[in-house]
Amino acid sequence: MAAFIQKLFKSRKTKATSSSKPQVKPEVKQPAEVDQRNELREAQQQQLANSPEQSVLAKLAVEGVTASIRLEAAKGLQDEELLQHVQKNSKGRDKSVYQTVRQSLQRLREQQAKEAATQQRISDLIALAKDQANSENTKLFKARLEALQGQWQAVNGDASSEQAQQFLEAVHLCQKRLHQIEEAQQEEARQQEQARQRTETLDLLKGTLADLKAQDANQPPSPSALDALQKTQENRWLEATRDTTVDKSEQKTYEQQMQALRSYLNAIRWLSQEKDTLSALAQVVESGQASDEHRKQATELLQQLEWPADFPQPGSVIQVRKLTGKQPAPKHNESQREKQQEIASKLKSTLPELEAALEARQFKESKQLFKTTQNLFQQLDHSTRQNLQARMQLLTGQFRELSDWQGFATEPKQIALCEQMEYLAEQPMDPEAKAERIKELQGEWRNLGGSSDRTLWTRFKAASDHAYEPCKAYFEAKSDLKQANLDKRKAICDELSKFLENADWASIDWKAIERIYQTARQEWKEAWPVDFRNNRSVQKQYDELLKRLEQPLDEERKKNEALKQSIVERAQALSNHEPLQEAMDQAKALQTEWTSIGITRHREDRKMWQAFRKACDQIFARRDAQRTEQQQASQLADQAAQEVLGKYQAIDSETDEAMLNEAREALRPLAAEPLSPAIKEQVQQLKQQLNRAAEIKKFQQTVTDWQAFVSGKVEQKLSDEAAPKHWFNLAKATGPINGRDLAIRAEILTGTPTPEQDQSRRMEIQVQRLSDGMGSTDNASPTQELEKLVALWCLHPEVEDTSPENAERLNQALTSLTQTS
Repeated sequence: MAAFIQKLFKSRKTKATSSSKPQVKPEVKQPAEVDQRNELREAQQQQLANSPEQSVLAKLAVEGVTASIRLEAAKGLQDEELLQHVQKNSKGRDKSVYQTVRQSLQRLREQQAKEAATQQRISDLIALAKDQANSENTKLFKARLEALQGQWQAVNGDASSEQAQQFLEAVHLCQKRLHQIEEAQQEEARQQEQARQRTETLDLLKGTLADLKAQDANQPPSPSALDALQKTQENRWLEATRDTTVDKSEQKTYEQQMQALRSYLNAIRWLSQEKDTLSALAQVVESGQASDEHRKQATELLQQLEWPADFPQPGSVIQVRKLTGKQPAPKHNESQREKQQEIASKLKSTLPELEAALEARQFKESKQLFKTTQNLFQQLDHSTRQNLQARMQLLTGQFRELSDWQGFATEPKQIALCEQMEYLAEQPMDPEAKAERIKELQGEWRNLGGSSDRTLWTRFKAASDHAYEPCKAYFEAKSDLKQANLDKRKAICDELSKFLENADWASIDWKAIERIYQTARQEWKEAWPVDFRNNRSVQKQYDELLKRLEQPLDEERKKNEALKQSIVERAQALSNHEPLQEAMDQAKALQTEWTSIGITRHREDRKMWQAFRKACDQIFARRDAQRTEQQQASQLADQAAQEVLGKYQAIDSETDEAMLNEAREALRPLAAEPLSPAIKEQVQQLKQQLNRAAEIKKFQQTVTDWQAFVSGKVEQKLSDEAAPKHWFNLAKATGPINGRDLAIRAEILTGTPTPEQDQSRRMEIQVQRLSDGMGSTDNASPTQELEKLVALWCLHPEVEDTSPENAERLNQALTSLTQTS
């Protein structure tokens, strides 16, 4: 079928070609051709009805039998390339198809432009979402994210799955970032609230302690009320310090204040419990009937009391103390006193270390330091101990809290370490990595301070041994590699030794020597691992050889460093050198000299290079500063010049002489100013404009004088002495001179119209001028010729017809000359 259709199309094309030739007589279609055409039309219509491909539609739009087939096929085309093909082939042949295809192409291009804009918008939104996810600007973050999502909804249907995925990923990152921002804000608010709670707690404790110290000692507060206050503030402090960083001084202040409150509370509780006993003993003291039994009872009672030193004592306690009497402190000899001072000094130096360890929650260090401080404290006598009693009690409480926390926290961690070691034993992995991991777990076990539970330790040890078994075979095999690396190191030593014995240091290539040095070191490092014991002698030999190689290298480096240091100093000396251009030329020469110097130590070279670069930068900075200064001066000068230019730019020949002189005076200072080329050109143009205006005014005055001479000649008021001296030479001419001809010549020179009656004479004079000019070498200007005409008018002895009319024409021509100038 396809072959048949192609044949039909071919026959139609052949007929169309042949029919395009001029025929004298049209060909009459035969019935067979009509039938063939009908069959072709039916076949093409059948093709259209079967939803053909775009290529078939393009062919039908161009080669369809009827206009309706071509038009219907053209309407079904959507492929841009085929539409352009049909448009090209239908132009000038089928107007309907051409218009249809052109409109389809226009709609297609508009759609493509719209789709391109949409795709660009999609790309922009994706980029904006990604930028916002990585942006440090958190201001209105949520609002901007919601705006992006709203804009995405408008283009979501046109986005590909990949684009939608990219946008969703970016939005997910933005939402994650938003969540982090909100969490950070909440965390900041929580931290601020906790700080406020801590401040209020400290203020409350401080105020409470101050009130307790100031109140009547005989009317102490209720122990239950103080106990409630203590517990409330302890809980409040715990909540205010949970999951946050507390300043050490703040924590120390709290602990001191809380310890003082606890001590006072304990004293009040004791006072409440022993109230009756204290009252009875106080009455005995007042009655003066105290016996030894009463004194003994008072002594035992007061031994139980540790009343805080900063708080006032109740009267009953004071009375009981009177009953016991003041016992004299035992006297120490000089050696004992020095020993007590030495122990107290050691204790005072150890206490800050214990406080730091407790604050850092370091149990192992705290345990050792606490044991040391206890031993030292027990060696002190009662009087020396009293000064440190409160501080030791505070630190004892802190250590007990840390000890309780440690015992609670370490056991689960030790169990977890056992499980990790048991899991590690069953895992197939690189032996070195496995051995390293075993060491890490063992180190973590040691950092926990060990375990008092023997069962846990046995479990951990067995798991460690089991995990290390596969590593043994690996490290045994590794010994062969160590021996091979040791052999490589021996070979390196042999090569270095031969080189050093045969080296000619007088003509050696130092850069090559440095490469040998670096290569030897690199290969030595690569020959690893090695057996430590066997490597000792080889390492010693290598170190000695390397020193022998380093010595001449260091000498050469130091020599070159001295040369470079000299360059640095010379460059530094150029920083203030004048003239500047000479300093810059020398600096460039120093840079070339720097590159020609040989090896140096890298660190020293870098330091000197930085100093050299700094010195060169200072030199060229002076050039930049001069340029900047010149530019600034030029800008200021330009501003001043522009004011002058703006003021006098309208000057012309009509300007009076005073204004011209003022302009000249204003321009004179600008000659010495550093003007920019453009402004300098404008100033020069204004000067030329001033000169031109002055010349025109001078010329106008000259012409006015000439006109006065012309009029004076007519009125016979002109004397020869009044005329310019050089006019006598100009007025030399043979024969008579006609005044009318002089006026016509002036009219010719200035282009002034000549009266009708003198047109023929004007033509004659023009012809005469042309003939005279062809053979003459005189190149006088029109102004000079006019001056000669005026001189002839005024001074020629045989001038005729100097009538007022001719004088008026001559003066009118002179006036025209001033107007054209």
